[in-house]
Amino acid sequence: MPDEPKKPHKDAERQAEFIVARFEKWALPKMAAALPRWVMPDHLTFLGVVAATWIAYCYMKSNSNPLWLYGASLGIVAHWFGDSLDGTLARVRRITRPRYGFYLDHLTDAYSTTAIGLGLGLSPFMLLSVAFAGVIAYLMLSINVYLETYIFGRFKYGYGMLGPTEVRIVLLALNLLAGGLSPLPFHVMGIEMTVFDIGGIVVTAIMLVLLLARAKGNLDELARDEPPNVVKDREPAGS
Repeated sequence: MPDEPKKPHKDAERQAEFIVARFEKWALPKMAAALPRWVMPDHLTFLGVVAATWIAYCYMKSNSNPLWLYGASLGIVAHWFGDSLDGTLARVRRITRPRYGFYLDHLTDAYSTTAIGLGLGLSPFMLLSVAFAGVIAYLMLSINVYLETYIFGRFKYGYGMLGPTEVRIVLLALNLLAGGLSPLPFHVMGIEMTVFDIGGIVVTAIMLVLLLARAKGNLDELARDEPPNVVKDREPAGS
């Protein structure tokens, strides 16, 4: 019989080290405790999905009027509220559903990331290719977090000083700049770009570097636990 696959940890330790993590750890439980009893975690998750769709819509509408960027900014705040508070509310009320919540939360996160990236790519401020490169890099970071949760039993969802809230803050700053300034278009190898494309490329590169650094650390740790070229007590059947 082949070796049984390792089962995922049901209660992975949550770890956060990014810039606003300490503030959120203090503020979010207080906000959750103040919510009306009829508000449930799934309501907040749904709010996050609706907000992400609204953000994408506003970015696309900014082709006709840059004032739509302010609507996108309101959507980013609403998305933070729903996405950050759904799990917190469940923990505060002690009504957590670990597997259900883990599955739903990260499925909706993938949708939200894709929708917002698509909206940015279809706006006049960022090339679709640059936006999707950022989406792919962000999803790769997320997939790595899920793998770590499964293998190590720790849910470390930030990368150094970079976490989901920091990404939202960057988007808010870009919206304010884009609403008040020209995107300052220029050409690189015949391709029209803006300063926001350059920013997107830089952020994507940073995410990939963070991913590679974290992956190396994880593989080093796993190699110490499972050294290569060491005969195991029992080989899986068929190997």
